[in-house]
Amino acid sequence: MEYTRAMDTNEDWAEKKEQEKNDRYSSNLGFINHLSHREKSGWKASQTNFTTGVRGSLHTNQFLTRLESLGVKNKNTREAIRNRKVQKTLSMSDMILKFFFIALNSKTDWTLQNLPTEIVNKNMERINLHLQPPRL
Repeated sequence: MEYTRAMDTNEDWAEKKEQEKNDRYSSNLGFINHLSHREKSGWKASQTNFTTGVRGSLHTNQFLTRLESLGVKNKNTREAIRNRKVQKTLSMSDMILKFFFIALNSKTDWTLQNLPTEIVNKNMERINLHLQPPRL
């Protein structure tokens, strides 16, 4: 199981992330299914993606259908899972943004030391913050 937070600003964000996930794991699925067929185990591996955007976006019908394919037959249960998923995604994004804001405003060395300077400057300019040069 993998959890990814797709940037959901473009209209085709979900399709792009779905394709990325399918491409990433296609060789694993192929290998598992090849071994299963060769060993006559009867197993067949498949991949079910649940893609949610960082702003809580998801394709509702697709999400609910995929839950049903995994055996969640009760409609109310599927809806509850979907609602909770969106709620938790938004809560996590809020927490990440709060920590990012604290880190930027605390100006401690560790918050920016691993980022290339041009990225730091560009992002800080966007939110009207200015990085002080390191003290030697």
